[in-house]
Amino acid sequence: MAAKREKVHFESVEELLGAPVAKDATSEIRIDQIFPFENHPFKVLDDDRMQELVESIQQHGVLVPVLVRPDDEGTYEMISGHRRMHAAKLAGLTTIPAIIKPMTDDEATIAMVDANMQREEILPSERAFSLKMKMDAMRRQGARTDLAMRRKAEASSQNNVSDSGTCGTECHKLNTSTIFDRKAREEVGESMGLKGRQVQNYIRLTELDPRLLDLVDQKRVAIALAVEISYLDRQIQGWIYEYVKDNGFLKKEQIMAVRAVDHPEQLTQFTLIQLMNDALSKPKDTGRVTFSGAKLNKYFPPHLSGQQREEVILKLLQEWSAGNRQD
Repeated sequence: MAAKREKVHFESVEELLGAPVAKDATSEIRIDQIFPFENHPFKVLDDDRMQELVESIQQHGVLVPVLVRPDDEGTYEMISGHRRMHAAKLAGLTTIPAIIKPMTDDEATIAMVDANMQREEILPSERAFSLKMKMDAMRRQGARTDLAMRRKAEASSQNNVSDSGTCGTECHKLNTSTIFDRKAREEVGESMGLKGRQVQNYIRLTELDPRLLDLVDQKRVAIALAVEISYLDRQIQGWIYEYVKDNGFLKKEQIMAVRAVDHPEQLTQFTLIQLMNDALSKPKDTGRVTFSGAKLNKYFPPHLSGQQREEVILKLLQEWSAGNRQD
């Protein structure tokens, strides 16, 4: 009697063909072993959206694993998932599903920025610092992910130097760095739906007094105006913040007047306030005079029409004018 054949069960086509099968890279990690990313620019707020996330985790668990990298202490640094981890804590969880991926500092920074930029709502301050962190990481790496593009930029810079015949090694380095920064801004911006100039403007916001940057997040100061303020001394920025706090407004013409000062270091808080007040557009006096019905009713009987009232007023004005000419 022939031996009974056993069915062989394959989990996937890859296993059937003898190809290596990818194992599940997700692990359950204790939350108290995960630490926030250093200088993480994205705010974790206990708002309505956080409460919705907590309730979702209580019902379904953490559906999307967080991304972490191992450190030398046997613990982990969070790359992507700060909000999920915070919500998991609030939901009473002690572990969280995580993908563990070794990365260099610069790789971790770029991954952290790219992952968090996918969020629907990002504050200007969050976008500003995250873009700066990514640009700094790309500079430290010494190249773009596309090395050929940097070589092309260097070649272009060398051609410009040879044509002029007056620029030395330091100028060549400066030109190369400038071209690299411009190309990097364009690449970073393209991945986030921004133009290179917009990336540059957002990075300028990191030079703002933190209190002014909060006003930008609150939409009390426009981004374009904040960029202009970022070029001013921090002490002057502090005075501008106090002006906004006391007066509740800030106009473009005021900041442009401050930026036009030849020696801003000589400004005091008092002279700054004078300058900003003087820069405000004065309303033009058209000479037009209007009277409310309530005021006129004090002097006219109710049965007079509007035209009759106008005739009386004109007659009185003619008499007043004639009297002044005689004087």
